[in-house]
Amino acid sequence: MYGKIKDHLTQELQSIREAGLYKNERLIVSPQDAVIRLASGQEVLNFCANNYLGLSNHPRLVQAAVEALQSHGYGMSSVRFICGTTDLHKKLERAIANFFGTEDTILYAACFDANGGIFEPLLSEEDAIISDALNHASIIDGVRLSKAKRFRYANADMKDLEEQLILAQDARFRVIVTDGVFSMDGNVAPMDEINRLAKKYDALIMVDECHSAGVVGKTGRGVTELFNIRGEVDIITGTLGKAFGGALGGFTTGRKEIIELLRQRSRPYLFSNSLPPAVVNAGIRMFEMMAETSELQEKLHHNTDWFIGKMKEAGFDIKPSRSAICAVMLYDARVSQEFASRLLEEGIYVTGFYYPVVPKGAARIRVQLSAAHEPEHLERALHAFVKVGKELGILTN
Repeated sequence: MYGKIKDHLTQELQSIREAGLYKNERLIVSPQDAVIRLASGQEVLNFCANNYLGLSNHPRLVQAAVEALQSHGYGMSSVRFICGTTDLHKKLERAIANFFGTEDTILYAACFDANGGIFEPLLSEEDAIISDALNHASIIDGVRLSKAKRFRYANADMKDLEEQLILAQDARFRVIVTDGVFSMDGNVAPMDEINRLAKKYDALIMVDECHSAGVVGKTGRGVTELFNIRGEVDIITGTLGKAFGGALGGFTTGRKEIIELLRQRSRPYLFSNSLPPAVVNAGIRMFEMMAETSELQEKLHHNTDWFIGKMKEAGFDIKPSRSAICAVMLYDARVSQEFASRLLEEGIYVTGFYYPVVPKGAARIRVQLSAAHEPEHLERALHAFVKVGKELGILTN
């Protein structure tokens, strides 16, 4: 049998290559940082990591990981409810709840698991999920696992959201689900309006803060801080794998009864190993650092404002953004790949995105700014973008 499917898979892979859409993985042989070294020996400026606060190789987090290795060992070899819960796990859950102003937190191996494990335990066919059209794939998969009725509204379109809420009024419970920051465009969900509509139509709110926590809001506490609705969102999911240290681990934080039920019934939590102590202790240290100062957020906001402003001045088509994501629209998939390759030759590491990651005809390069970037890094990246943009005919002036 495999001979038949092998031929099919070979043809599929060849068609991807011929379309110029094959995804190659470049090997990095250094710690994640603003400057990284590739296996080829080339040193490049990294503008495509989720390392928003520059913490992925921060010495305080590395030291916290080492301390936990020495005090609690390498791995847990268990799920949480058997013998996989340490004092460190509970301390991190409290730190996350304190940071977001919520009542309780549950940890997962990744936010993909958090989003995949939330809807099925809480909702039934009597209920309704009203989801933004551009929500992350993990939310889409989580919704599919639930028997709840499904409604979808156009991205950040409050008129459409209200129409879907009206259609869902027969449901027992209604949950509005949205990304805080939409990862491909960089736009922020209008949480003030979502909160208003949730109150008007008696709905819960769930927000995925993966690309917004640590990034938006004056102190990086995400969209609830940005829109001054801290404590009013019922469910927040997020990750430790982006701004919060860049390792792994996800979480759901929110109303205590919701979190308690997830501990009893959420399958990714019940059937996955608990996070290793080194990751957990580094997470604790990170939240301690966040409580000390907002210096990293301030630097990130400055870097983002400068770079996006200069890219617009240069003539690039940039999606509106209130986050650390700068979506440089190129529209053609092949052009996005060629642009990224040429930038790498200039020492700038970025990735071109195209269908199915983004809609057809909406290919782009997603630049992600970091507090690790210094002014000279930003200026070098801008110069490279302008140079390649002119060479490829994207910029005509």
